[in-house]
Amino acid sequence: MALISSSVSTQWGNVQVKVTISGGKITDVTMVHSTSEDGEGRSQAIDNQAEPVYISETKKAQSADIQAISGATVTYEGYTQSLQSALDKAV
Repeated sequence: MALISSSVSTQWGNVQVKVTISGGKITDVTMVHSTSEDGEGRSQAIDNQAEPVYISETKKAQSADIQAISGATVTYEGYTQSLQSALDKAV
């Protein structure tokens, strides 16, 4: 089952994710919209480093309860809020 999250507005742009759940487990998370699409070069560099880590941590934690990466707080807040909105649709 694939779930598209609500779009979450951050100071650097909108964040939206698609979560794939199979067998009751999060098997994949993809970025539908990232702040790097709206932001400047610095935002793109931060997102390019942080998003793969956040996605990996989500799969390990099987929830939106993951740790923020220093320097990527806005990305973290947008990502986790968006992720949680998708997971809420699965319930």
